[in-house]
Amino acid sequence: MHEPRRGRLTVYLGAAPGVGKTYAMLGEARRRGERGTDVVVGYVETHGRPHTTAQVQGLEVVPRRELVHRGTTFTEMDTDAVIARRPEVVCVDELAHSNVPGSRHEKRAEDIEQIRRAGIDVITTVNIQHLESLNDEVERITGVKQRETVPDEVVRTADQIQLVDMSPDALRRRMAHGNIYQADNIDASLTSYFRVGNLTALRELALLWLADRVDDALDDYRRAHRIDHPWPTKERIVVAVTGGAESETLLRRGARLAQRAAGSELLAVHVISTDGLAVPDDRRVAKVQQLVDSLGGSLHSVVGEDVPTSVVDFATGANATMIVVGVSRHGRLRRLFAGTTGDRVAQLAGSVDVHLVTHDQSARAGRPRWYLSPLSRTRQYAGLLLGLLLPVLLTVVLDHFHEPDQLPLDVLLFLALTVLVALVGGLVPALLAAVLGFVLMNWFFTPPLNRITVAEPENLVALLVFVAVAVAVATVVDRASRRAADAVRARAEAATLGALSRSVLTGTDTADAVVTRLRETFGQDAVSLLERTAAGWTVLASSGGPCASHPDDGDTKVTVDDDHLLVLCGSPLRASDRRVLEAFGVQTGLVLEYRRLRRREEEAAALEGAEATSTAVLRAVSHDLRTPLATMRASVDGLVSGSLDAADRAELVASVDSSTEQLERLIDNLLDLSRIQSGLMRPALTPRSLDEVLPLAVAGHGPGLVSLEVDEDAPLVLTDAGLLERVVANLVGNAVRLSGGEPVRVLAHVLAETVEVLVVDRGPGVPPAQRERMFEPFQRLDDSSPGGLGLGLAVARGLAESVGGSLAAEDTPGGGLTMVLTLPRALP
Repeated sequence: MHEPRRGRLTVYLGAAPGVGKTYAMLGEARRRGERGTDVVVGYVETHGRPHTTAQVQGLEVVPRRELVHRGTTFTEMDTDAVIARRPEVVCVDELAHSNVPGSRHEKRAEDIEQIRRAGIDVITTVNIQHLESLNDEVERITGVKQRETVPDEVVRTADQIQLVDMSPDALRRRMAHGNIYQADNIDASLTSYFRVGNLTALRELALLWLADRVDDALDDYRRAHRIDHPWPTKERIVVAVTGGAESETLLRRGARLAQRAAGSELLAVHVISTDGLAVPDDRRVAKVQQLVDSLGGSLHSVVGEDVPTSVVDFATGANATMIVVGVSRHGRLRRLFAGTTGDRVAQLAGSVDVHLVTHDQSARAGRPRWYLSPLSRTRQYAGLLLGLLLPVLLTVVLDHFHEPDQLPLDVLLFLALTVLVALVGGLVPALLAAVLGFVLMNWFFTPPLNRITVAEPENLVALLVFVAVAVAVATVVDRASRRAADAVRARAEAATLGALSRSVLTGTDTADAVVTRLRETFGQDAVSLLERTAAGWTVLASSGGPCASHPDDGDTKVTVDDDHLLVLCGSPLRASDRRVLEAFGVQTGLVLEYRRLRRREEEAAALEGAEATSTAVLRAVSHDLRTPLATMRASVDGLVSGSLDAADRAELVASVDSSTEQLERLIDNLLDLSRIQSGLMRPALTPRSLDEVLPLAVAGHGPGLVSLEVDEDAPLVLTDAGLLERVVANLVGNAVRLSGGEPVRVLAHVLAETVEVLVVDRGPGVPPAQRERMFEPFQRLDDSSPGGLGLGLAVARGLAESVGGSLAAEDTPGGGLTMVLTLPRALP
């Protein structure tokens, strides 16, 4: 019995509202209808757009279902009616829509799922900002939190996804022409959500999300059709690294190969052997990670028994086009019998190209010293002693109770003794016990007795098998002890390095915390961090009491950098502890670097503030002081002339009084800025309400010239009220002068972390190429801006930056200029 057919899902994905998703969906419905397909419209929202409404004409529309919620009647898609109608295809707009309470399903996506289960194909629409995974990103970009979202999986698993895209400028033109929203909403939308930066970011999100979906679809297709060989959709270079000195050579060669084709990826793979014997050098692996990051690639660690197989499996899974491996570092004998990694990778790679790179480390592998044991000296000495004594004691005991034809039992007892010695002292004592046991059994228990010769061949075979088994067992026991020691050491190192990594990521460690952790980890009496100065060595931090004031005073030293040392006082450390000790040195260097960076950041911030203040002072002196002084000079000249009547004299006196008041206010601000520049005073950054500051800034202009539109519920901003008032006053004054009688609008736009004060005029505007010049002093931008925009805006930007804000210019839709003053929101 066959399962019922499941309807296909086609999604028209929009980069932003208004790009034409619904129009495209209806166009597809009309094309299918013309080809004879039974198509209906289950739900469509035209938003009053004439072109979209025209697309609905001629299509069958299923009547909507009416629902009453809180005394208001709403309409939703009638899912049952659509299923009862049983068309071949149904168009359902707004996939992320939340249904009115009382509906069968909470989300429209669930209605669509029910329709698809009935075997009906669905064409739907959704905007990129409604995807659940991108909701936070969209809010940070636009300042608007989307309340209606849909899980990514619903869209990602669609049978077909069509991206409906449009350039930001084209979309803004469509908005300005009234093709998206009503006329009374156009200005607000263009200056808030539909700004060029917002639209560009949303467009990039849509393209990146869809690119990931295309990669997923390609991987699904390859898995479904069991395609194991890579498809060269784009260049992916896999570099096999060991952590050795040759890794840097291989990575740089791989990076050069990746740079030859646009869009290539560099992937480094490090295989961790499962035998537990090959322990990579963490410092070298860390250097490899840093180099990969600097080359723009990514490092991947995989676990595998066979290195060539693991490398090829990773490359195939990553759809790689080339594998870069190095020439073997092993000697000729091993290469002759065991082959090389490069040769085996080439044999297993199939259609993947293999690039073999020579390097200085080839055939220079160090020879392992088998006789070195990871056990302590005490256990090794005890093993040697037992290896000499136990065979002799066992011989004495067996000689006392020896029976003829008892050699097999003797062999087993001596073998057990050899295993015991191996457990205690490792490989060398066990070999000693095996050889000594062979000699003693030959002399005392193998006919002819008390002679080295062996009369019976089977006895000789038994003795030789004993030696071989004893050597094999001792080797296995020794390897097991090495693995156990490595595992314990690796566990301890992993725990310590993990704690260090967490402290590095959080950035909360101090020098005192590092030396304290170092003393506790290695059980030292005391630890000191020394710094080299012109007067000698000084102690920056210490733990456990006074340790050393000079490097020669300590028992163990770790170099942090050229001017800093860690000095440990206590029991000497083992050589195996040096790796973790070096990690502490790196951690200490990071802590010191963080300290230096914080200090430099504070100095840079102070210098930047002083520079901004100095610039603002100079611009204000050259611009704002000149106007009141000229007015006062003209008024005084008129008063001195003595030829004026009483009314004219009173008007001139009033001008002098007004100019004096303005001059006093400017001088007070300049004195404050001068104190800021000298470091004696900083701007008083406090939470302030725009509803308190902006009315003062726009005061003094005639009725109808300025429209202040600030919501009383707007959040507080962190600023200096006096300086903010001066910035806005400059902007409004320039806007009024350029608007030609048109009212200037002052708006407040609330974003996630900032608040934007917009000063919108309908003047001649400024070409984009000249907008940065108008913030420079003494710039009037030729005839395109009569009256000048330069000096006032230069002062405004300088003051805005001194209080932690920023000032920029944008086009006003329909003509004019919009000044955008961005201020940080005050934290709750």
